[in-house]
Amino acid sequence: MTDFSVVICTYNGEHRLPILLDRLRGQRLPQTLTWEILIVDNNSRDQTAQCIHTHQQQWPTHSSLRYIFEPRQGLAYARRCAMQVANSELVGFLDDDTLPAEDWVAQAYEFGQGQPQVGAYGSAINGQYESQPPQGFERIASCLAIIQRGDTAFPYERQGVLPAGAGMVIRRRAWQQCVPVEPALKGVCGTSLQAKGEDVETLSYIRQGGWPIWHNPQMQLTHVIPETRLRPAYLLHLFQSIGVSRYALRCVRYHPWRRPWMLLMHGVNDLRKLLVHIIKTKQLYPTDIVTACERTLLVHSFLSPIHGLWVRLFLPPMDMTVFREQP
Repeated sequence: MTDFSVVICTYNGEHRLPILLDRLRGQRLPQTLTWEILIVDNNSRDQTAQCIHTHQQQWPTHSSLRYIFEPRQGLAYARRCAMQVANSELVGFLDDDTLPAEDWVAQAYEFGQGQPQVGAYGSAINGQYESQPPQGFERIASCLAIIQRGDTAFPYERQGVLPAGAGMVIRRRAWQQCVPVEPALKGVCGTSLQAKGEDVETLSYIRQGGWPIWHNPQMQLTHVIPETRLRPAYLLHLFQSIGVSRYALRCVRYHPWRRPWMLLMHGVNDLRKLLVHIIKTKQLYPTDIVTACERTLLVHSFLSPIHGLWVRLFLPPMDMTVFREQP
C-alpha cells in the first residue's frame, strides 16, 4: 500500500499532460510519504499513451507513474477503473487541465490523515483564463470548476452543494461502501458533455452512506480555461448539459417509491425558480451570456425528467469491455 494516489483521467491529453506532470514532479512532500500517479486514458485518439511512456522512462524513483487504458467512454468509467487499481486509501483526482500547487499532495494527505471520518473532500480552485471572462462570470464560475469558498475548512451540509470533481479526494473505504459498480451518468465522454454530473452522483452516494464531505482550502489548484470554453456556444451547451442531468442526480437521492413525489416537488420548484428568474431579470430572452446561462440551466432542469425518460427508453446497450493496465 502507498500513502496517496493521484489519478488523472484524460482524453486526448498529450499536450496538456506534460505541464501537469511537471507540476507533480515538483511537489514538496514529507520524505516518509509514498505516493503514485495513475493516468487513466479514457480511449484517447491521440498520442497520450506514447506521451506517458516517454515520461515513465525518466520518472524519478520517489513515486511511480502508471498508465491504464479504459475503453469505455465516460469519466465515470475512468474513475471506477482507477479505484479498482489504486494502491492507497486516499485517492485524489486531478483533471488534465488543472495544475496543483506545489504542496497539493502534502495538504491532501495531511487533511485525510487528520480527518479519518471524512469520506471525501474538495479543493479551492482558481481560474487561469486565456481570454477575458464575460461580465458577471462569478455568478456561474462554480459550474466551470472555479471554487472559492473561504479560507476555513468546513463540511458541506447544504443539499445540492458539493466539491468539484477536479481536486476531490475520496477515501477508498467510503467509495467501496457507497458507490455502485454502474453509474447513472457516464460523465464527460470525449468532448461530449451530454452525461455530465458524474462527480455529483459519486459524492451524493458517499454523503447518503453517512460519510461527511468537506472543503479544504489548503489544497489549491489552478484550472486552465481556454478561450473556447468562454464562447457563448460552449457555455450554453455546458449549462444545458448540467440542467438535463438534474433528474438522474435527484433520483440517486430517493428510493424508487418516492420518485413520483420527487418529480412533482422538484418540477414545481424548478418552475417557480424559472418564473422568478424571468421576473427578476425582466427579460424573456436574455441578451447577456451569463443571464442566458442561468436561464438555460433553469429551463433544462425543469425539462430534465423528459430527457431522463428518453435516455431510459432509447439509450444503446452499454459496452462492458474491461480496462487493462499497460507497462
